[in-house]
Amino acid sequence: SGKCSTGPIQCCQQTQKADDPAMSAILALLGIDVQDIDALVGLDCNPITVIGVGTGNECNAQAVCCDNNNVGGLVSLGCVPVTV
Repeated sequence: SGKCSTGPIQCCQQTQKADDPAMSAILALLGIDVQDIDALVGLDCNPITVIGVGTGNECNAQAVCCDNNNVGGLVSLGCVPVTV
């Protein structure tokens, strides 16, 4: 647990399925096509460092590992929950 092969573990303030109507609307506004994505999408995500765990940099929302964290920090795609 606590490992992520696609980059740093992210702490997202909210996660929802890509096909959720509210999430689909947000992604459409950002110009992101997720028709075939059946994974979680994270909103307002920040990296969690191993050094930060236990020192006040803990995730009080949802810790996830995401395939694509390159949507400006606002949205992370292809997320799966992890335990830190």
